[in-house]
Amino acid sequence: MKKFRTVLCAVFAFGFLLAMNIDAEAAGTFSTIEKGVFIGDIDVSGMTTLEAEEAVSSYIDSLKEKEITWNALNDNTVVVTAADLGIKWKNKEVIDQAGELGKAGNIVERYKALKDLEHQNEVFPLEITFDESLIRTLITDRCLQYNVEAVDGTLTREDGEFKYVAGQTGVEIDVEASVKSIFDYLSNEWEKDSVTLDLVAETTQPRGTAEELSMVKDLLGSFTTSYSTSGYNRSGNVKNGASKINGTLLYPGDAFSTYEAVSPFTEANGYFEAGSYLNGLVVDSLGGGICQVSTTLYNAVLLAELEVTERFNHSMIVTYVDPSADAAISGTAKDFKFVNNLDYPVYIEGYTSEDKKITFNIYGCETRPDNREVTYESIVVSKTVPEGEKIVADSAQPAGFIDVQSAHVGYVAELWKVVTVDGVEETREQINKSSYTPTPRTAAVGTATADPVVAQAINAAIATGSIEQCRATAAAINAGTYNNPALAAMMAQQQAAAAAAAAAAQQAEAATQ
Repeated sequence: MKKFRTVLCAVFAFGFLLAMNIDAEAAGTFSTIEKGVFIGDIDVSGMTTLEAEEAVSSYIDSLKEKEITWNALNDNTVVVTAADLGIKWKNKEVIDQAGELGKAGNIVERYKALKDLEHQNEVFPLEITFDESLIRTLITDRCLQYNVEAVDGTLTREDGEFKYVAGQTGVEIDVEASVKSIFDYLSNEWEKDSVTLDLVAETTQPRGTAEELSMVKDLLGSFTTSYSTSGYNRSGNVKNGASKINGTLLYPGDAFSTYEAVSPFTEANGYFEAGSYLNGLVVDSLGGGICQVSTTLYNAVLLAELEVTERFNHSMIVTYVDPSADAAISGTAKDFKFVNNLDYPVYIEGYTSEDKKITFNIYGCETRPDNREVTYESIVVSKTVPEGEKIVADSAQPAGFIDVQSAHVGYVAELWKVVTVDGVEETREQINKSSYTPTPRTAAVGTATADPVVAQAINAAIATGSIEQCRATAAAINAGTYNNPALAAMMAQQQAAAAAAAAAAQQAEAATQ
């Protein structure tokens, strides 16, 4: 028994001394990392945690200049660096873990950790990561330029015959899939050296096989209007607008904007100054006459029974179609748009002829019964004849300028679609209702002048409300006789007439109160 107690005391003493020795050693070396400790490939043995952090950070910095080459499309490559992709050290907490090895935990845990290090190194993982947003931005900015868009098959029409033009397969970089692929590889598999990676791409097949487009052979709708009274500039605009729409192929579901097809209205795009409606007047503007193009197309679209999604009538009546059968174009405020709502593609043919007629033909695959016919009727609901005259002072024109325009009758009209089968009316549907503003005989009178006598004369003429008085005054100004006695007498008459008109208006107003 005495011997047993002696052995037990020896064991406790040894354990106590061992613990004391370990604690003493820990106290003296707590700020250094044990021998045999690595962070990734970096030996941090004997370093303080601060030194170890600096060593790892320096290693990360050395990786920043590593080149990562991306294989884009069509043998194009883009070279970036790890720094460009936002490389950074992800698991900095590993420094504390390395520093605590053999110094944290209970006596047994510490002892075991130290004994293990005598036989095998302890390697803590070094985790790096990248900035996905930077990867995405670089792909977008530097790689998408190599995308090849799919080109749909199309048709041309020559000498009354269609010819098929094959499309082109498209190849486009899948940005999000490429970001994920690059991020995952660099974060988990990268061997920390220059590397070449493939971007993820997807193929887009073009629409329109030869078989599909061979179905486009039937005339679905055709309409013609005349511009025989148009001058050279307006005729040129009509011809130019028709040419920009000619050859359009719309697949099922495709939308068409007339404004987008024919704009911009510039000389460089083939347009001339010609008359167009503005605030109740006909004024010259680039592209004047383009509304006859959209109107002719509108009627062909109606006959083909495509889906009209946007259409506006003119502010005043036009002469080349019936009321409510027009379609105005005015910048982006007024456009004519439609959709191919059919099951097959449609081809739009637009052209002008030497006798100044514009025609639009819409071809497709006819699926409507032969005994079914579609026509459109314009019905005038009301008519308003304008009264009196209107004078518009135009400060942009010189005194002596006068432009007199005819009156425009106002209308309210409706357009009705009538479907007959075997000559018997089957349906009647209202397509639109249009209101056209009545406009009296109007004169635009120039007022720009530095001569006070001329200004007085022209303003007095405008005040009379008489177009003929304005004509006479403009003629006198242009003849240079505005300061003679005859003009003075005319001005006096004008002023008297204006005063009389004002007095009469006051009396009429008083009588109604």
